[in-house]
Amino acid sequence: MTPDLTLLGAALVGFLGSVHCIGMCGGIVGALSGATGANTAIPWGLLLTYNAGRILSYTLAGILAGWLGNTALSLFVPERVAAVGLTVSGGFLLAFGLYVSGWWQGLAVLERAGSLIWRRIEPWGRGLLPVRHPGQAWLLGMLWGWLPCGLVYATLVWSLASADPVYGGTLMTAFGLGTLPMLLGLGTITGKLLALTRRPRVRQIAGSVIIVMGLLTLLGFMRPVYIGSHPVDNLLCGPNYLPGKATD
Repeated sequence: MTPDLTLLGAALVGFLGSVHCIGMCGGIVGALSGATGANTAIPWGLLLTYNAGRILSYTLAGILAGWLGNTALSLFVPERVAAVGLTVSGGFLLAFGLYVSGWWQGLAVLERAGSLIWRRIEPWGRGLLPVRHPGQAWLLGMLWGWLPCGLVYATLVWSLASADPVYGGTLMTAFGLGTLPMLLGLGTITGKLLALTRRPRVRQIAGSVIIVMGLLTLLGFMRPVYIGSHPVDNLLCGPNYLPGKATD
């Protein structure tokens, strides 16, 4: 699959996974929406700067993941690293699709593990409340972007498999932009959107599409392409690639 389609896939994962994000970020977005009072216009400036900060934190995490992948390629057998990276990222997408659908809750364990770090970050975010100006909203978004989330973890492993800081950051930016419509909508039609995302059928449809994308990743049809000196696409021997199997 071409890089553009891989980025589109990341955005689609972000959009579909937003049914899960609403449960985790909904309280903050709701607080921002009511920051200027119940009888005033929607504070678009606060909502946009909060989400800009959140997406920037995803981008920085993607840059870091891509750099770590690049380092791994330099230290270990590139074919093995690329194969393992794509296998893990595809597995994460499968697990998250099952998680969103409500068919398996295994990722909750990983999110609880991430909460150990989050406990140290959350007080800083709480200290920014109530949000009164865009600078506060941006900083809050930067902090809330590190909230433990299986969907973010799955996409970060995708960035890791790209083995390129620039592409890894771009992939996470695409993912963040995919979450934007749902979270901006949450700030405007909170009650209706929450009710919609809580419907089992909606969550099952979203989860099923993410599961398909995980399968496509495992089969090698969706793989990020490294832009630097060790193209992952070349390492994975094209259409005959099988995850976990190094090339000869």
